[in-house]
Amino acid sequence: MTYCVGLRLRRGLMFMSDTRTNAGVDNVSSFKKMYTWERKGDRLITLLSAGNLATTQTVVSMLEERHKTAGERDPDIYEVPSMFQAAKLVGDTVRSVIREIAVGGGFKSESSFGATFILGGQIAGGESRMYLIYPEGNFIEATDDNPFFQIGEHKYGKPILVRAYDPDMSFEEAAKLLIVSFDSTLKSNLSVGLPLDMQTYETGSLKRGAEKRLLASDPYYQAISDGWSEALRQAFQHLPNYEGLEQAD
Repeated sequence: MTYCVGLRLRRGLMFMSDTRTNAGVDNVSSFKKMYTWERKGDRLITLLSAGNLATTQTVVSMLEERHKTAGERDPDIYEVPSMFQAAKLVGDTVRSVIREIAVGGGFKSESSFGATFILGGQIAGGESRMYLIYPEGNFIEATDDNPFFQIGEHKYGKPILVRAYDPDMSFEEAAKLLIVSFDSTLKSNLSVGLPLDMQTYETGSLKRGAEKRLLASDPYYQAISDGWSEALRQAFQHLPNYEGLEQAD
């Protein structure tokens, strides 16, 4: 399993992903789930992936391969004119890959090869945009009413995002919010694991922003993890006890 988040802020976009791909009793493995295509001054496109690893890797490889064979009929992620077209390209590629794997392997169901993606960034001449792309190839866009996307094991980390997200957050505040969200997920689900990859994109810059890989030994990560646990314990102690459990005579 995995956990990835894309945040839409007034300042720009922020992305975070874990790297856990397998968490058996004696088989724990990691793999990068964040990919970026950049041409400074023209475009910055970041993709987060969750789902079947073979599917996600094939999708990324096909997007890279199409760039190497530029000039042929297949569209190229470095040449599409808008983020909408970039989302359509990824969606079409996902649908094609899943169908090819299922049919080529003689499988009756495509659901076992499903993959979901978060795509965000900006192309010169357009606005900064972010999309959630489904295994069927269709997608939706982040809006003021739906300002962040989660894929993978999202239920444990969603409450803090819903309660504390603010579009006017700085990148530094958003990083703290995402780390709390991921820490809550890590403590609740073995299938999500460190290290965590984080990236920022400032609207209008048309280049990648700050990037960071957080390890379990990272002092800031440890401070947030321990501080959040203690803050929750203190908040719980300050809540009033329930007084409706008196035994009847």
